[in-house]
Amino acid sequence: MKIGISSNALKHSGGLERYAMDLVRGLAAAGVTPAFFARRFDRSLPEVSMVEAHRINVSFLPGKLRDGWFARRLRAARRAAGVDVLIGCNRVDSSEIAICGGTHLGFLRATGKRRKRSDVRQIALEGRQYDNAQLIVAHSQLMRDELRELYRVPDSKIEVLYPPVDDARFSPVGLAERAALRRQFGFADHEIVLLFPSSSHERKGLPLIEAALQELDASLVLAVAGRPPESTHARVRYIGYVKDIEDCYRAADYTILASKYEPFGLVGIESVMCGTPVIFPATLGCCVAIASHAKHVFAADDVADLRATLARVVLQRAQVPESRSVTPVELARGAVLYDARVASHVDALLRAAQRIAGRP
Repeated sequence: MKIGISSNALKHSGGLERYAMDLVRGLAAAGVTPAFFARRFDRSLPEVSMVEAHRINVSFLPGKLRDGWFARRLRAARRAAGVDVLIGCNRVDSSEIAICGGTHLGFLRATGKRRKRSDVRQIALEGRQYDNAQLIVAHSQLMRDELRELYRVPDSKIEVLYPPVDDARFSPVGLAERAALRRQFGFADHEIVLLFPSSSHERKGLPLIEAALQELDASLVLAVAGRPPESTHARVRYIGYVKDIEDCYRAADYTILASKYEPFGLVGIESVMCGTPVIFPATLGCCVAIASHAKHVFAADDVADLRATLARVVLQRAQVPESRSVTPVELARGAVLYDARVASHVDALLRAAQRIAGRP
């Protein structure tokens, strides 16, 4: 059985591109070399040597036409490569297994954006992907609900599989190493550091977080990792693009998002696996997969409730002596409520592929 993976790129990134890289490593560990179809390959990555690389060039086209062109070219490319089961990690209409990490109709509804012509094309391609796939892997219960409600996908065609996380990379460190990381990032001992990992600040809720910080304890600091913020807010500190994001989690006191639309939110799982609790709106898909001791939940798009949540965090810190506080190792224990190992996730996909192909 020949497995194929389709993704926008094989490179360090977020979202489904990151997920596709996890699949590559997991398949390699299982002795499987997939055909990998993408627009771009970072040839410096070791993962490139783990795949049979097939580049589909879209660079000559305007951005809004690239998804459709890629999907059309992929149909012939996968046949030529002899792929039996294709796992689609981007919008393509020829994958037997479609990975749903977010839906465009769900995004438009959650953000209140008006539908444009380019949106119509994306929604149509997405609909064909779900119609043609034999199995749709939803990365959260929210995605299953959107697939059923907005795309009329039958429930029998959907399987919820939360996305995996590399537990060798995302793990807690001792208190001495954590203290060294805080010094490295310039965090003072008295500061309560809220890590905001983001490349899309408005969508991730930066304006709401800034508003909530008003009139709160001055020890609260918002550390932005990713794209530089335009904000000049006194509490906002930019720490740059950080390749080793796990060290940011370990150094911070909390990870915070206030997203209007976050189908899962893998940063939440990564954070608590590093021993750092999260402050998230209840609507984030990953909230149901995080144990209560590792999360602080507030009402979505509610600045008053977020401010009250942050005030409680400050009060709790003041009331609990440092010698009695929960260590990162203790917090990480039991913080994730599903098997997040890459190997387990890949095994589930391989079993599904075998059912679809009708052979081992």
